[in-house]
Amino acid sequence: MPRDTLRAFVALELDDLIRDRLASLVAELRGRLPGVSWARPEGIHLTLRFLGDASPSALDAMTPRLRAAASRCPPASPAVSGLEVFPERGRARVLWIGIAVPPAVETLQSECEAAAVAAGFDPEPRPFRPHLTLGRWREGAPRPDLPAGDLGAASLRSLVLYRSELHPGGARHTPLLRFGLGDSE
Repeated sequence: MPRDTLRAFVALELDDLIRDRLASLVAELRGRLPGVSWARPEGIHLTLRFLGDASPSALDAMTPRLRAAASRCPPASPAVSGLEVFPERGRARVLWIGIAVPPAVETLQSECEAAAVAAGFDPEPRPFRPHLTLGRWREGAPRPDLPAGDLGAASLRSLVLYRSELHPGGARHTPLLRFGLGDSE
């Protein structure tokens, strides 16, 4: 990665209660699912737009649009449930749990996508599938039988522009900017 860029993404931050529930679920699944590289609970978030390598100027260009989009989206408390794997067919590569976001969060995601494209990022070709990544298999694995994983509601209150740094022990995410949902401009 060139020195004048940083790896970045836009996400909704999770509350501590749902992070604790996610940590308990991961602890329960560790013995049942060998070979998974588990996400740290403090690093789990609802990604709205992965940016990849981004220049500071591109991130600056996105900032006003992200702030405005967050101000139009009210806080939400969507249900977190439904353990699944990606891809939909073949060997499992990613373990995730669903999050049933309301239409306002779907609109926020669309506005984050529009902000990214307006700042010069390529359009995201895949449709938005709200989920929280719990872990990954490096080699792929047979499709496991999974419990329902009903964790109750998450509290979504902040849109965050994160920096992501890859390390041997896993990615570290640092908030660069935080915008409260429903906060007037």
